[in-house]
Amino acid sequence: MTDFLLLDGALLRAVDPVLLRATTFGHFTSLQVRDGRVDGLDLHFDRLDRSTREVFDEPMPADRVRTDLRAAVDEAGSGDLSIRVNVFATTRLHLLVRVGPPVAPTTDPVRLVTYEHERAVPHLKHTGTFDLTYYAHKAKKEGYDDALFRTRTGEISEASIWNICFARGTEIVFPSAPILQGIRQQILQRGLPTYTTAPVTAPELYDAAYLTNSIDPALPVASINDTTYEPHPESADLIARAYATQLPQTI
Repeated sequence: MTDFLLLDGALLRAVDPVLLRATTFGHFTSLQVRDGRVDGLDLHFDRLDRSTREVFDEPMPADRVRTDLRAAVDEAGSGDLSIRVNVFATTRLHLLVRVGPPVAPTTDPVRLVTYEHERAVPHLKHTGTFDLTYYAHKAKKEGYDDALFRTRTGEISEASIWNICFARGTEIVFPSAPILQGIRQQILQRGLPTYTTAPVTAPELYDAAYLTNSIDPALPVASINDTTYEPHPESADLIARAYATQLPQTI
């Protein structure tokens, strides 16, 4: 299938320059649709509503988002898609839905390099993503797969497009540094019987690390700088069982 855009539920055949300017200030959520269902759909609705209230002082009702998602599925003629929902405003609030083919999870463990960087307004999934792409490209030029951020005090926070968690035996630890609370991370936390949120400054103290986002639910980390990790079935099985308790939701 080819990518397409829906603006407030209607197919967008041409892009107005005013639209391009307006979409630079806003927020979004990204999701993978499989058989018309989405992992953590209620969390996506909540993210869009909370962020819209904070940025634009208005609510974003779940029913409005659901209607546009259903329009996207109908237009695509498929229940297997990648969708990004942008919220922006001109004289009123708009939903811009970008639709494309589904994306398969990453297959190989990734090698990360850390950079001191703290995103602006990290709790919002906002459209200011230049810094994330910049550091991801920088990491690849230096021979790594992606970038991992640490604060000025040395705490690990998040990767360019992923959250990260660490395992020590069957203890799962999420960094307490300021981050964007990803939907997949929230799903994992829902499913885990227990977990810890704490400062992470020394990745070598853990048995394993995993990246999570809408595409990769538990992507093993091969290395962080000079710290390497071997496969760790104990934590991998725990994470898999946690996800298995959280069923996808129908659009």
